Amino acid sequence: MKPKAKVPLNCLFQGCYNPELEAEIRKCKDQCYRYNQLNPNDLEAQRKILSGLLGRMGENVIFTPPFWCDYGYNISVGDFFYSNHNLIITDGAEVTFGNNVFIAPNCCFTTAEHAIDPQQRRDGLEIAKPITVGNNVWIGAGATVLAGVTIGDNSVIGAGSVVTKSIPSGVVAVGVPCKVMRKITEEDKNRYPVFGQD
Repeated sequence: MKPKAKVPLNCLFQGCYNPELEAEIRKCKDQCYRYNQLNPNDLEAQRKILSGLLGRMGENVIFTPPFWCDYGYNISVGDFFYSNHNLIITDGAEVTFGNNVFIAPNCCFTTAEHAIDPQQRRDGLEIAKPITVGNNVWIGAGATVLAGVTIGDNSVIGAGSVVTKSIPSGVVAVGVPCKVMRKITEEDKNRYPVFGQD
């Protein structure tokens, strides 16, 4: 899907009461609604809606319903992407997911921030900042990733985390606000036995 209205980055813009943006959001919500009503085994119909909704979609992409987003065309998804139930993406700016990304249930990625000043907020001013998730990332259940955040390759975000700042590659990060707990090491490969392997 090609955007009809561009949202400016890194500056306040009229987002809440913009008729053109509101029309695009309504169109997107209609597609999300149709997607969420599909038979969960109708993978062909799911892929057809997603390919028309998302800006870019790799191979082997699964969004387990329900899934909601604002525009859709600002979302780019790599290969072997899996999201569990109740993923919400407010994609006023670009949201980019690399390859081999796993997202647990009830996660939210939000590029939008409303104005801090109450008058600007009443006037409907907001700002949108992109979110980038690298390759081989696992996002735990109930995590929230805020505007402007980058999560590096091979990292794990713990369940319930609120990610307010960027997270480097190759780490386990958790908490409110989310902080790096430790690096991922070779020892993590031996943490659990693999079924069927001696």
